[in-house]
Amino acid sequence: MVDKEREQDSHTDVNAVIDVSSGRSKYLRRGLILGACMLVIAAILLQWAGSNSADQLQYKTQPVQRGALTVFVTATGTLQPTNQVDVGSELSGIIKFVEVDYNDRVNVGHVLAKLDTSKLEAQVLQSKAALASARAKVLQAQATIKETRNQLERLKEVRKLSNNKAVSQHDLDAAQAELERAKAEEAGAEAAVLQAQATLELNQADLAKAVIRSPINGVVLTRAAEPGQTVAASLQAPVLFTLAEDLTKMELHVDVDEADVGQVEQGQEAAFTVDAFPDRSFPATIKQVRYGSKTVDGVVTYETVLEVDNSDLALRPGMTATADIKVENVADAILVPNAALRFAPPEKEKEDDSGSGIMQALFPRRRRPSAQPTGDSNGNRNKTQQRVWILRDGQLTAIPVKTGFTNGIMTEILAGDIQPPVALVVDTESPNS
Repeated sequence: MVDKEREQDSHTDVNAVIDVSSGRSKYLRRGLILGACMLVIAAILLQWAGSNSADQLQYKTQPVQRGALTVFVTATGTLQPTNQVDVGSELSGIIKFVEVDYNDRVNVGHVLAKLDTSKLEAQVLQSKAALASARAKVLQAQATIKETRNQLERLKEVRKLSNNKAVSQHDLDAAQAELERAKAEEAGAEAAVLQAQATLELNQADLAKAVIRSPINGVVLTRAAEPGQTVAASLQAPVLFTLAEDLTKMELHVDVDEADVGQVEQGQEAAFTVDAFPDRSFPATIKQVRYGSKTVDGVVTYETVLEVDNSDLALRPGMTATADIKVENVADAILVPNAALRFAPPEKEKEDDSGSGIMQALFPRRRRPSAQPTGDSNGNRNKTQQRVWILRDGQLTAIPVKTGFTNGIMTEILAGDIQPPVALVVDTESPNS
């Protein structure tokens, strides 16, 4: 009886445990289902919010304009005098005195400096003495010729009177040879005179070069000579002074990039600025575009010379200048902002099987702009086929256009169905921004 009661109690305990376990599993299953439903709802809400924000995307616009377009080519360079001369010395010696200083104005023939001429003067005297000696030898040779000629004539006369018996033919030939030798000595003496004369003139020229004079009318830019300084002229003449002919007329030498040199021509107008006068613009004119190229760090440039009026002497040689060369001017053109040519509408998100569902809703991919060719920024009128975008009934619509010149901000439109003041889309913006 007792065993039956125990068996009945054990069955009761087992049923109670089973009932508790089934209840817990039921609640757990309900919790899992509820959590899954909440995740689905959250994913749907996120996807809806993303699509709703995409639908609310707004666009920035700028109107098409009509007006003048000026295209510039920018280049940098340095100012230089129209004619700059380096004055040096062909002779070696000691500088005796210097007559000019920096910024002094000089004329042609003005004495700049003078070397010590003691040695040169002595050489000139020596050359004069050698010349006088050579001339004396010429006179001596001429006297010898006169003497031998008279001797020859006397022998001939005696032979004639003696009927060719007193003087032999051998004696006549010897006298004739003596006369010829005298003439040769005279020719040698005359050559020595010429040589001595040349030496004298050379020494006199050196003596004259000891006085260093200005070859031009101008201004002294640099002076590298001091009294007592030794000048050693060997293979190359040392530069003692640098003169600028006329600082009221100067040149600006700039380096134009190879991509822009095709647009730069002689006679074009330009304007430039220097660091010394940042708020002032100086006019200039293209004088020459040189064919020789320069390559620095792989960049090919062509030297271009601009004429500059410097009547007020505000500009100085060596100043660094930035020049804007006017290469094209379109009087009446349809102009669009370059940002409109660079704009590309955002692509719609494409659903992917591997990324659809909850993960795609939880982690939406960012939209990437499509590739779009940009406008030509170097000013060339290349008639590039491009497109711009306008808004029609809130939808983006592409319009093909052909572009011309550009100044980097606005671009000329040569062909296309756009007229001012049509608004072109230039960018996107968020409604919360």
